Amino acid sequence: MQTEKKRAQEAINNTEISPNANLLLWIAAFVAAICGGLYGYDTGIISGALLLITKDFHLTSGQEEIVTSAILIGAVTGALGVSYFSEKFGRRISVMLVTAIFVIGAVACSYAPDMIFLVIARVFLGLAVGGATQVVPTYISELAPASRRGNLVTLFNVAIGVGIFLANLVGFTMRDAWGWRPMVSIAALPAAFVFICMFFMPKSPRWTAENEGLASAVEQLSRVRTSRKTIKREIHEIHENASNINENERGWKGLKLPFARPALIAALGIAFFTQAGGLEMMIYYTPTFLSDAGFGHSAALLASLGVAVVYLVMTLLGCLLVDKIGRRRLVLIMGPGSVISLIGLGIMFAIHPDKGSAGSWITILFLLLFMMFNSGGIQVVGWLLGAELFPLSMRAAATSVHAAVLWGADLLVTATALTLVQLVTLGGTMWVYAAVNLASVIFVYFYVPETAGASLEDIETALRKGEFKPKPGQSPQIRNYDDEEKDTVLN
Repeated sequence: MQTEKKRAQEAINNTEISPNANLLLWIAAFVAAICGGLYGYDTGIISGALLLITKDFHLTSGQEEIVTSAILIGAVTGALGVSYFSEKFGRRISVMLVTAIFVIGAVACSYAPDMIFLVIARVFLGLAVGGATQVVPTYISELAPASRRGNLVTLFNVAIGVGIFLANLVGFTMRDAWGWRPMVSIAALPAAFVFICMFFMPKSPRWTAENEGLASAVEQLSRVRTSRKTIKREIHEIHENASNINENERGWKGLKLPFARPALIAALGIAFFTQAGGLEMMIYYTPTFLSDAGFGHSAALLASLGVAVVYLVMTLLGCLLVDKIGRRRLVLIMGPGSVISLIGLGIMFAIHPDKGSAGSWITILFLLLFMMFNSGGIQVVGWLLGAELFPLSMRAAATSVHAAVLWGADLLVTATALTLVQLVTLGGTMWVYAAVNLASVIFVYFYVPETAGASLEDIETALRKGEFKPKPGQSPQIRNYDDEEKDTVLN
């Protein structure tokens, strides 16, 4: 170990700092985040293409549900399955694998001769969607410095918003001109672009340190850091944390250990509430809900496009502000707005205002307000926290479980939304989701500490010392262990 430390120190002394280190860091995060756009597009495009697919393949309503949900089934499997590959071969190679599956899956869907082949192709495509949500946030979080980790990881969320927006735009404007096959296959082009670009991107320094040694990690860090002092500090942190690892902490076994339990509770709770709060339901079913409420078909589609625009704008703002405001604080500020908006939306659906009346416009307003508060709050941190809460030794397994819970909750909401409407009416459904959003705020208040400004190693140290917990009534803390003079609360 001493020899390895000596080699690392020699590598630091001899390394040349790239003048374009910041630029490469942003490029790497941006390129990897495009996978989020592919996820958003591939899950969103089906709403615009489904009518045409139904006409071509003469689908029943049950078959339509199978075609729609097939990608979610693949996503759960992909989220769980990519962890081994990510741990064995690295995050960068895993991103390349995911984009290759995106290319093959999109092309296979576009050439589907029948419904069965299309379902199989969408399950295969879902492997890439789920795999991307596991490995991309992890790759970016391990590449990013603590001060910019939130900004960089939430580029993934912004890309999801871009993908959803483009899917709605293509579905609204090009459905008749293109047909469904080009609408689906065009996603192969950005996927191929990411695959090629990843050959030139840096590896994860954390994964490299564990699998190739500290000297190799120095080489990767030197591509995305602007000073030797920063590299030396991070290498020291990585080495110190790696020294505390034993074999019982690696992979899936590590998730059973008591010290990891607070992170597991926080991350999986956030994962569930991110998807169960109703946002995905709004994205998938807004046209259906508004049509049932008396809106015309064109007005419903335009409102759906508006939902996508609000999602994109708010995730972009969240990306810019999450490191300044903080993860926990952002949810606690925006969450109550989601609750109030859904209560108001439920009231409007319950009184069923006349088409074109002031009440119908208030309905749209509450819908867009909900999208604003939810997508600008918990949606921003949902993917981020899963990528930063866990120790390196178990991070691949933990982020797989985190992504699988996200997709499982998405599948649960998607599969039950219309049934719930039949059971408790459309207004009652909105009130159910209001209760879920209220529960998410309470959960974050009691179980999720603030991690903004803390390095991944700081968070791991807090877990091991039993300091990973918020203190109701006080500001929560994850100590910045790099600088004992700053032994203050990170808000």
